[in-house]
Amino acid sequence: MNTTLRLTYSVLALLSLALYGCHSEPSMQKYFVAHQQKPGFSVFDIPSSVINTEKAQLTAEQKRVLGTFKKLNVLFYKADPKNPKVMDDEQQQVRQILKDTLQYQPLIKFGSGKEGGSISFVGTEDHVDELILFGSKKAGGLAVIRVLGDNMNPADAMTLLSVLQKSEVNLQQLEPLKDIMKP
Repeated sequence: MNTTLRLTYSVLALLSLALYGCHSEPSMQKYFVAHQQKPGFSVFDIPSSVINTEKAQLTAEQKRVLGTFKKLNVLFYKADPKNPKVMDDEQQQVRQILKDTLQYQPLIKFGSGKEGGSISFVGTEDHVDELILFGSKKAGGLAVIRVLGDNMNPADAMTLLSVLQKSEVNLQQLEPLKDIMKP
């Protein structure tokens, strides 16, 4: 009887873990996956290997920040003037994910109404694992950039930008973007 009780508890525990692991809370990752094949959307990754800092003289802080950076996930949607409802729906969906999901903490918002953007993060203020940059312009479209890393902090985003400015980006790895960027 004792063995049967243990087996029952073990099965219940495993079932609970399986159900918890399959929760359907929206996330930016799920949004990216769901939109990668949709018309008007472009989704791609930019790995940290694109950043060439061999010739750049980086400070110790810049080297530390570069070490925390893994990759960028980028999603663009080019607004279709013939179908503005899609743009409105997509803006609303991204805003809902960022607003209603406990894991995304707002850092800053800018702009107003249908144009503007925000920066949010996943983690704690001292240990950020993901920064989310969201921007939209009604006539242009929207962009969501996920900066993925380990133990970043919000200030690291600005330091990473300074590293990108000093570095030589390996343009051969960005060759697929040429078609995306064409009007």
